[in-house]
Amino acid sequence: MKTKLTKEEQEILNSFEKGEWVPVKNLSKRRAEMMRYARNTFKKDKRLNIRISERDLNELQRKAVNEGLPYQTYVSSIIHKFVNGKLIEASGN
Repeated sequence: MKTKLTKEEQEILNSFEKGEWVPVKNLSKRRAEMMRYARNTFKKDKRLNIRISERDLNELQRKAVNEGLPYQTYVSSIIHKFVNGKLIEASGN
């Protein structure tokens, strides 16, 4: 039985089969480096204070509750998605 691969999985398999993947020479060093990058990516060491309307704040808090997140975490995730080009505008706007 042949497994159906997604487009992304097929691209990875093709890349592997072409020999494009190479082993890491010092795996423990590379792993530590990647862990450091990850920690720095998610480190929250700066504060942002903004003034918004009460209506907008209430709506943000309501949506955060629906997502099961504290509203400040929810707002932070929206900003993170925006700066990384992953915030998608809702259709019909």
